[in-house]
Amino acid sequence: MVNVKGKWALITGASRGIGYLTALFMAEQGCNLVLHSRTKEHCDKILKEVKEKGVEAYAVEAELTDLAQVEKMLADIDAKETPVSIVLNNAGLQIAYRTDYLNTPASDYTESFKINTIAPAMICYHFLPKMIANGFGRILNTTSGIRLDPHQAGYSASKAALDKITIDLGHTVQGTDVMINLTDPGWCRTDLGGPHATNAPESAIPGIVVGVFADDKKSGRNLGAQAFTGMTLEEAVAYAEANFDSPY
Repeated sequence: MVNVKGKWALITGASRGIGYLTALFMAEQGCNLVLHSRTKEHCDKILKEVKEKGVEAYAVEAELTDLAQVEKMLADIDAKETPVSIVLNNAGLQIAYRTDYLNTPASDYTESFKINTIAPAMICYHFLPKMIANGFGRILNTTSGIRLDPHQAGYSASKAALDKITIDLGHTVQGTDVMINLTDPGWCRTDLGGPHATNAPESAIPGIVVGVFADDKKSGRNLGAQAFTGMTLEEAVAYAEANFDSPY
């Protein structure tokens, strides 16, 4: 199992929901953190809490619909010479639930793809060469289990595109210690999932990050978090390595 103590992770969407819980969990493992939200101030609470756990951390900001802001965020991280070796692309947008889905506006797709597909892809492309050069890296892109539901077509399509990008990129590093996988928290009671979701946000821990700690050199998998609910981290890693295989 990978020891993340002293390593640096970038977590997008870290100020609330699954990203917030992920940041706390990673800090408990000794991982230093770059915490993203739309504004740095949104991360004030989580930044204070992770620092109290003894790790280094700082906040960055970017509106992920604006590629120029994404590029500036990445440049700011580079300027600090932060050796990011773990990327958790957690931030996402569920733009609307369209009862009259045959009148879904084109903007549902354009806005969803900016945040759910293009921004995480650009973040992957930025850090992947450095991970390869250093011989170690972990990228987890957050997907969705929504299927056969045209009411959320923009969201579903953008996540399906992210799945494709992740699997294709994963093939290029398969068999190395740079691993790129998908993770799915399940339907959780967060701002995105809503109050009627079946799962508590805490049920996504530790499964949402199991791909960081796995050490089997396999990429392209969907490590759905709900499959690991109630397990210790060690149990979750062992279960992932024994039961989730690459699609190649």
